[in-house]
Amino acid sequence: MENTTTTKATKSKSSKDVLAKKITMRAYEGVIIFQPETPIDAQKDFFKKNKKIIETHNGSVHHVDTWGRRQLGNPINKNPRGIYFHTTFYADNKAIMELERTMRINDKVMRFLHTRLEEGTDLVQYVDQFKKDLAANMQREREREAKASERRMNTKRFEQPEEEEQE
Repeated sequence: MENTTTTKATKSKSSKDVLAKKITMRAYEGVIIFQPETPIDAQKDFFKKNKKIIETHNGSVHHVDTWGRRQLGNPINKNPRGIYFHTTFYADNKAIMELERTMRINDKVMRFLHTRLEEGTDLVQYVDQFKKDLAANMQREREREAKASERRMNTKRFEQPEEEEQE
């Protein structure tokens, strides 16, 4: 689903011809990582400001989802953890440029990534599928962790009798 807005623009200053300029709103998703000590009020203010920027450029925010505090793959500025957010919205490229500019300035934002989704992407279906995939990944991760924990327990059982015999 592609959102479009029509505005009037002049061809040149001397020309009285008015052209209809079509501004295409594309679907985007974004992942933002905040510093772990960022207060909830600062997070809310940040997303209110982002929503205002998107709406100023005739876009709309579909959803903002908190993933919570998670371990980073690699520490960023000596922080091993970060607060993750996932968002989807419709916007034009000028809105993205402004969003990224404000995120670079904000020292609470550790990393961000905006990705343009395929043309015609329905954000409701996209978010539903994304959440299903995320839940499946979390389940696989829990299973992996349970197997690793079981292996550690089995390894400790085999090591304990040997230690007792040596004493």
